[in-house]
Amino acid sequence: MAAVEAPLGGDVRRGLAWSGLNSVVSRLGQVVVGIVLARLLVPAEFGVFAVALVAYTVIISCSEMGVTVSLVRSPGDGARLGPTVTTLALASSVALMAVSWVAAPAFSRALNAPEATSVLRVLTLAILIAGISAVPTALVQRDFQQKARFAADSVSLVVSTAVAVLGVLAGGGAMALAWSRVAGNLASAVVLTVAARERYRPGFDRRVAKELLTLGLPLTGASLLTFALLNVDYIVIGGMWGPAVLGVYVLAFNLSGWPVAAFSQMARSVALPAFARLRTSKEGVAEAFRSALALLLTASLLVSVLLAVLAEPLIHVVYGSAWAAAAVPLVFLASLGTFRVVHELAYDYLVAVGRGRAVMGIQAAWFVSLLILLPVGARIGGIRGVGVGHLVAAVGIVLPLYAVALRAEGVPTRTLVRTFVRPLTGAALAAAAAGLVLLAVGHPVAELVLGGAVGGFVYLVVVGPDLPAQLWALSPRAWVSRLTGRTARRRAAGLTL
Repeated sequence: MAAVEAPLGGDVRRGLAWSGLNSVVSRLGQVVVGIVLARLLVPAEFGVFAVALVAYTVIISCSEMGVTVSLVRSPGDGARLGPTVTTLALASSVALMAVSWVAAPAFSRALNAPEATSVLRVLTLAILIAGISAVPTALVQRDFQQKARFAADSVSLVVSTAVAVLGVLAGGGAMALAWSRVAGNLASAVVLTVAARERYRPGFDRRVAKELLTLGLPLTGASLLTFALLNVDYIVIGGMWGPAVLGVYVLAFNLSGWPVAAFSQMARSVALPAFARLRTSKEGVAEAFRSALALLLTASLLVSVLLAVLAEPLIHVVYGSAWAAAAVPLVFLASLGTFRVVHELAYDYLVAVGRGRAVMGIQAAWFVSLLILLPVGARIGGIRGVGVGHLVAAVGIVLPLYAVALRAEGVPTRTLVRTFVRPLTGAALAAAAAGLVLLAVGHPVAELVLGGAVGGFVYLVVVGPDLPAQLWALSPRAWVSRLTGRTARRRAAGLTL
């Protein structure tokens, strides 16, 4: 059995290599584009786009009702599932597109940005594109075709950037950003559709549909809650202070997501199919999760702590004085970036082992806590209070709930604690070192460069001893050892020859 499954390690390693390259190129491209657009747009224009993006993001999370996950989890069952998955994904995206078009004016008025109506209606085209490309996207993920994913994302970046910059220069403002999103999604969809190794015509089997929806709807609910809870703050800020303040906050929130974009997206491209292949071995899949968590924590905590400590010089140097207020919430939101990395990995793990309802319950608790904490934080401390509310909900409520769910699936809490200790220690010392640089240096550029260098050096000194083992955990031999352990246990029980 291990001999049969051994290629999994190579698939994961190659997938991570291409996904890592994709993350680097995409992240650098998005940073450069973000800086250019921030220099061309005023916060109010960016806020109008953010209002429309709130609705779009929530709706796109349930555009295919979670049914494509079945294609990723069941590699050998595509012919039976594919036609019904295709039909359900298309039907749901068309329905949601229509609902979004009709509801756009009311939603925009509720967030004090009626001018966002036309922007949101343009974004509904991207919902339709998502439904059409949902199956090819799932197949590319299932087969670890991260080279194709890299090509799709690169083409999307080039196309969307060209449309956005040219549109803004022509005076399109927020509307230019909306059309750039549609154009980029369309370009990506074309590449993924060509790259997918299987093709399914629309079809429908009632029994298959029931099976798909039984798994998919709880995951859709969880995804919907995830995107909703990550946009509650936008609704609170937009409703209280309008698009100008919202634009400043959105910039800070996007910066806090750098660890997610740089590391979590890379891992998620292979995590779900890899965990799914290992799910018959509870010990093997749990060890794979722990190894992935250790490496992601080590990488993301450094970025988060430097974002928090160096928030003010970073905003001033990179984005300009017009966005200086974004440094206030970024100090607290930066830690949320690492938490989101942990959340997304835990989400994929629990989905792979069939605990979709537990994930949905955790998301619901998170959402309810934000509904309470964010408005209270906004009234007490403004946009700074919103950042604090996010952090309290994540660390005080959601993280313990994930620990309980993971323990039930073979990941002991003490293992999680041990995994966190060294990176957190390194992060604390790096923050102190970078903070001392800020006290000693008075120029923003010097603060940014020296603070980042000193903080990064201190962090690597602390976490460095663990890096060889963490990197080895990604090797094909590590994956084979997990599978070999599974085979040995079955042989000992007399279940294999």
